[in-house]
Amino acid sequence: SWRSFWRWILPNPFLVELVSGAFRIVLLLVALVVAMSILGATTVMGTILGGAGVIGLAIGISVRDTLENYISSIMLSVRQPFRANEHVLIDEYEGKVMRLTSRATVLMTMDGNHLRIPNSTVFKAVILNYTRNPERRFEFDLGVDAADDPVAAMQLGLDKLKSLRFVLDHPEPEAFIQTVGDSNIILHFMGWVDQAQTNFAKGRGLAIAATKDVLEESGFTLPEPIYRLRFDSGVEDALKSGKPEIGTQQSADVRRPKPHVDTREATDVAADNTLDEKVAAERANNTEDDLLDEQSPVE
Repeated sequence: SWRSFWRWILPNPFLVELVSGAFRIVLLLVALVVAMSILGATTVMGTILGGAGVIGLAIGISVRDTLENYISSIMLSVRQPFRANEHVLIDEYEGKVMRLTSRATVLMTMDGNHLRIPNSTVFKAVILNYTRNPERRFEFDLGVDAADDPVAAMQLGLDKLKSLRFVLDHPEPEAFIQTVGDSNIILHFMGWVDQAQTNFAKGRGLAIAATKDVLEESGFTLPEPIYRLRFDSGVEDALKSGKPEIGTQQSADVRRPKPHVDTREATDVAADNTLDEKVAAERANNTEDDLLDEQSPVE
């Protein structure tokens, strides 16, 4: 059949439908023109073609968005900008790719919901692919007291990051002084994890906690924000004449002992495959045409 012929020439199923349909329309128009010429109805044919042109222009303007989405679907099916189950950020939409249809790109969001994005939006969007390169860098800031040695604090933090089993040795962790404030010095730390093996969010959180603990245990102060208040004379006199309260609360600098709890679950940074399993199940039960092709070259 003609469909098999076009499928042999064009491996993309969406292009097969498009080209075979367009070819049938062209053959029909050619047959109509030939028949009208044989019957000698060239004047009528010119009138019909002129009216069809005007009607086609009006229809084209009214369905411009639909045509744009349709053309975008063709381009996406040819370019293959992502694979199924890849973690992407399309403008502000984040999730795992489920499928690419002739109308929309379907994602499963990070909280497990289905999200359909029109292909015209996807084609024009900025696409960030987190899966293509499994190595991903995390960053965080920690502040130390202005009287502390920031270089020593950076070195302690780097040593701690290098000792964490989920932080990659290459590229190596880095640190630098971000800024110097009135009461603290902000240090910026960076490290890398393998997203295929490590949950990025949990790994980053545990790296922050470990670096904070080692700085505090080494005597560095992580200062709290300090605010200076200015009162008028009446309030200032009232404060000076007030008597101090007995039994004031202990200083915030006194450290509370760490509770003895089982932290194995909290410190488990293994990659979470829950979404991958959900996407695989959805794709297995899918009845829609999927334009994503594992055999086609990816962009």
